[in-house]
Amino acid sequence: MYLIDTHILLWLLSEPEKLSATATKILQEDDSLYVSMASLWEIAIKQSNGKLDLPFSPEELYSICIERDIHAKQILPSHLNKFKELPKIHNDPFDRLIICQSISENIPILTKDSKIPLYPVKTVW
Repeated sequence: MYLIDTHILLWLLSEPEKLSATATKILQEDDSLYVSMASLWEIAIKQSNGKLDLPFSPEELYSICIERDIHAKQILPSHLNKFKELPKIHNDPFDRLIICQSISENIPILTKDSKIPLYPVKTVW
């Protein structure tokens, strides 16, 4: 079981050559993959302000995830409780929410982000 961060999802869809060998293997073989709704929200915001040119709407992106057996991880109150306690090591609120989901549910994060491992989470790259 892995929680995929936003960059990994984008690379999977548009630039798979950027993925590590380990990440590629996990994405191909693991049947318990999750993407946070925070990632889909972040992508929608970046699309709306012109910072991300992706040929999929958020709804289409969600459908693509489902087709690839990547399940959406909803944001729960328990995740938000963790958010307010989380040290301010990472400034990105979307990554911080993914970290909270990982901590709350004990799910490793598939990420290349060097700040995420500074929290008490397991990461894989």
